[in-house]
Amino acid sequence: METLLAGIEGTALAQALRGSRWGYAFTNATHILGIALLVGATIPLQLRFLGLWSSVPRHLIVRVLTPVAATGFAIAVTAGLLLFSVRAQEYAAIGFLQAKLVLIALGTLSAVVLHRAHGLRLESVSDARLAIHAVVSIACWIGALVCGRLIAFAGD
Repeated sequence: METLLAGIEGTALAQALRGSRWGYAFTNATHILGIALLVGATIPLQLRFLGLWSSVPRHLIVRVLTPVAATGFAIAVTAGLLLFSVRAQEYAAIGFLQAKLVLIALGTLSAVVLHRAHGLRLESVSDARLAIHAVVSIACWIGALVCGRLIAFAGD
C-alpha cells in the first residue's frame, strides 16, 4: 500500500499541485464548490422525502436537485482525489479521512441503489422507502462533511 501511495504522490500532477500555492488553492476551492453543490442539493431533496415542502411535487424537486447533486459529487470527488494525491501517505493514515470515505461510499451506494430500483425520477418508490433513504443519506453526507473538516485538525 505504501508503494501505491508513494506512486500517487510521485505523479506529475501531484508534484505540480504540491509546488503551486495557487494551483492547490484553486483545487481546494473547487472541492468546496463540489461539496456545496452536493450537500446543498442533497439535504433539501432528503427533507422533501421526509415530508417537507409537500406542496412541491416530488418529481419536480427530484428532476432539479438530482443532477445538481450528481454534478457536485463528480466535482468534489475529482478535486478531492487531486488534494489527496499531494500527501497520499499522510492522508491515508488519518482516521477522519477513512471515516469520510466510508460515509461517502454508503451515501453514494444508497442513492445508486434507490435510483436503480426506482428510476432516475423515483416515481415508483414509496414514501416509507424514501424516508429511510433520506435518514441514511442525511447522516452519511453530514457525517462526511464533518469528518472532512476534522481532517485539518487530525494529529494536532
